[in-house]
Amino acid sequence: MLESVVEALQWPLAAVSSLVDEGGPFVICIFACGLIMWTLVIERAWYFALVLPSQARDALAAWQARAEHRSWCARQIRKAMISRVNTAMSANLLLLRVLVPLSPLLGLVGTVSGMLEVFDSMALRGSADARAMASGVSMAMICTLTGLMVSITGLYPVYYFSSRIRRETELLGDKLVY
Repeated sequence: MLESVVEALQWPLAAVSSLVDEGGPFVICIFACGLIMWTLVIERAWYFALVLPSQARDALAAWQARAEHRSWCARQIRKAMISRVNTAMSANLLLLRVLVPLSPLLGLVGTVSGMLEVFDSMALRGSADARAMASGVSMAMICTLTGLMVSITGLYPVYYFSSRIRRETELLGDKLVY
C-alpha cells in the first residue's frame, strides 16, 4: 500500500524528468517560464483575495474623510486614488501576459533546433533512416507540446485577472461618489 502511494507521488516527477530528458534544454526554459507564470498567478490570487479589500477600504475611508467632494481638486484626488489601486492590481500582469506567449515560442525554437539536429545527423550519415528520423522528430515535438501545455494553462488566469481589474476599478469608482 505504501509503495503504491509513493509510486503515485513520484509519477509526476518521473514524467517531467522524462520530458526534460527527451526534449532537451529548451524544455527546462519552458518549465522555468511555467514556474514563474504560476508563481505570479498565485501571487495575484493572493493579492485579490487578501490585499485588495483592505486597499479598497482604505481608499474609501480616505475619500469619505474628506469634507469636500465636488471641486475639481477633489475629483483629481479621486482619480489618483482609483489609479493607485488600479496600478497595484495591474502589478505583474504585464509579465504574466508576456510569459503566456513566450512558452510556445520557446517550444518552437526547441522544435527547430531538434529538427536541425535530425537533418545534421542525416547529412553526416548520408542516409535517411526512418527510425532515426522518427526519434529525432519525436524529440523535437516534445518542445512544442511542452510550450503549448504551459501556455494553455496560463490563458485563463490572464483573462480572469484582466477582467477582474476592470471590474474592481469600476466598482471602486462607483463607491467613491462625488
